[in-house]
Amino acid sequence: MLPLLSSTTVRVRDLSAHASLQPDLSRAVRATVAFMVPLLLASGGWLGFEVLAVAIAAQNIAMVDVRGDYRLRLGLLLAMVGVFVGAAALGAATAGSLLAALAATAVLAAAGGLWRHLSNDYGPPLAISSTFVFLLALSSSTQATSVGQHAFAALIGGAWGIAVQVANWPFRPQHPLRRVVGESWIAVADLFGALIPDAAVGADRRQEQIQTNETALRTTLDAGYAALEAMRPGPLRQQLEALNLAAARLATRVVALNTALENTMREADFQSLAPTLEPALVSLTNLSRSVAVTVVSRQPGHLATFEVRLRRVTSLLRVLRARVLVASEAVPSHAQLAEIIRQIEQQLPAIHDAVRATIERSAEPSASSLELLDLRNLALRPLASALNLNLQFDPAIVRYTLRLALLMMAGVLVFKAGHLAHGYWLPFTIIVVLQPDYGATRERAAQRVLGTIAGGIVASGLIWLELPFAALMTATAMTMFAFGYLVRRNYALAIFFITLFIVLLTEATGPVTLEFALERLASTMAGGALALIAAQIFWPVWERDRLPAIQAGAFRANREYARLLIARLTRGGGFDAEATSAKRRAEGANAAVFSSLRRMSGDPRTQQEGIEFAATLANGNNRVTRVLNVLSLHLTPGAPLAHPSLARFDLLTSESLDQLAAAVESGTVAADRLEGLIRTLESGPFRADLGPERDRWVFSQLTRAATELNALLLAVQDAAPARSGEAPG
Repeated sequence: MLPLLSSTTVRVRDLSAHASLQPDLSRAVRATVAFMVPLLLASGGWLGFEVLAVAIAAQNIAMVDVRGDYRLRLGLLLAMVGVFVGAAALGAATAGSLLAALAATAVLAAAGGLWRHLSNDYGPPLAISSTFVFLLALSSSTQATSVGQHAFAALIGGAWGIAVQVANWPFRPQHPLRRVVGESWIAVADLFGALIPDAAVGADRRQEQIQTNETALRTTLDAGYAALEAMRPGPLRQQLEALNLAAARLATRVVALNTALENTMREADFQSLAPTLEPALVSLTNLSRSVAVTVVSRQPGHLATFEVRLRRVTSLLRVLRARVLVASEAVPSHAQLAEIIRQIEQQLPAIHDAVRATIERSAEPSASSLELLDLRNLALRPLASALNLNLQFDPAIVRYTLRLALLMMAGVLVFKAGHLAHGYWLPFTIIVVLQPDYGATRERAAQRVLGTIAGGIVASGLIWLELPFAALMTATAMTMFAFGYLVRRNYALAIFFITLFIVLLTEATGPVTLEFALERLASTMAGGALALIAAQIFWPVWERDRLPAIQAGAFRANREYARLLIARLTRGGGFDAEATSAKRRAEGANAAVFSSLRRMSGDPRTQQEGIEFAATLANGNNRVTRVLNVLSLHLTPGAPLAHPSLARFDLLTSESLDQLAAAVESGTVAADRLEGLIRTLESGPFRADLGPERDRWVFSQLTRAATELNALLLAVQDAAPARSGEAPG
């Protein structure tokens, strides 16, 4: 009985630890506590003013997922509370004048654009929540005292929201930057999971999932680097940086293994490797999740689990390498796979040391106080590091802000002039639905309308129920929890629950009529329709106009990455910090291209001309980056590779990528230069049949890169015939 109980306890602990790494559960709990406490206090007569303003401000502050150290968290939360107080005061001050209300609405729209410019992570939620606080105050009475009441209510609510956020910091066994590094390892685990061969998943779908997870990993790693750089220098920062870097290095080598296996996976002899490859990738996935849990929790039990999984991964990789070496007798290229597997094995001891270094700090008597030391210094440097302080504004954000101001002023005009009791839902729906690009606006409008309709249908049944107070409060808390949990996972379902929540909340303050549900539905549909029309008519930003510059930047980033690797190979250099930066720039540029393509796929079909061609180039350029990543694994300090093909490859690669960049920017290239590059690349000049094995691996990757470049140039030639003798641009 005791072993069974112990096993159950361990499983519950592990499930709890894994759940704690995901922000959804914690966000839902914070949102529920932050909203329900003021509501219950008001129902008991302990809170006698503007309870809805208090609860809304508290809920929105409590739901913020802030990355970085305690100074950044506290500084950002305090700044948000200041914005809420200002929005509430402005709304209450202008409630009695239509012209003043319209002017204040324009100010709020401009502020929303500014928040988006300052932070893509925190700006949009701040713009939406502060506008909701403003609209609530705008719909209030015109008494002079209401200004101070609404401002004070927002202040009290914001302070309570911060208290909910802060209450967990001293007691939870984590440092906020540990969670940042843990998220990097979770992203690594997700990528490894996508690499696992699955017969039920087609090759195209598998590659799409890998690309999505690679982009997510690059974004997470970069956010981790930025958060760690804002931290005060010290031993803990060095240890966390080492662990974050270990995640990037392991991911690079495993993805390189998959890249080297791509051709093999289509051949019959892959079946002999698949039974060994799959368990290795599954174990790497589990190991990465175990690293995340261990670094965040710092519990000895999780460290022990990590070490057991590390030993299993080590054994499986040895078996896989042995099988690959046996297969290399029939397929010589498999020797390179064995080398990549060996390099993955070499990373494991460094990961073990990095994890133990961060865990061993928990045994120090002063560890907790050192990790909370950031609370003593409220300097704004971490906050400034999280913001975009560039004075040059993105034209798309400027157009979006103007569009938003115009629509919100129209919405406020309707609800104020029409004296609609809950008319603020119209302008609020507009700011929620309207996005800088049409595709995202259309998606958000569909999700919000569908969620509201479904919620309204269910809520119409609740109107006829006379729930007792305890049941009403319980249902209200449950729907708020569901909204907080689902808002980042499934927006339409989250809107379904928030619609139920609003009906239940209104029922708690008085009888709800059918007209109430219909009014919300009509406001939502009207706001969504206005946002869609405005995104398509008023100063639209079509992604096909932005994509060429983004795609050209990706080609040029690959050019610089290739140049640097060839220089390192020629001189015998290693993969140093400069090479790491070049790799990050190339991968980040590719991620930007795929993000642009996703936005373009949401635009009207009349604005999607050339999307298939652009996707072909994006995938080809991404494959070049992956080949270069494999090539980077063969950089050997002190072992220069003197071969004339390297210089030739450097020139051809640079010119090919320059031609591709010019082609997407201008739409034309020089026909003779394009044809010459294609013929040269087709000749396959990058061969080294003799010499050390490492040299043969290098030249096999050069040949593969040349093949990918050749295919890209042929795609350009076929899609848009070049004008003979005309220079690009």
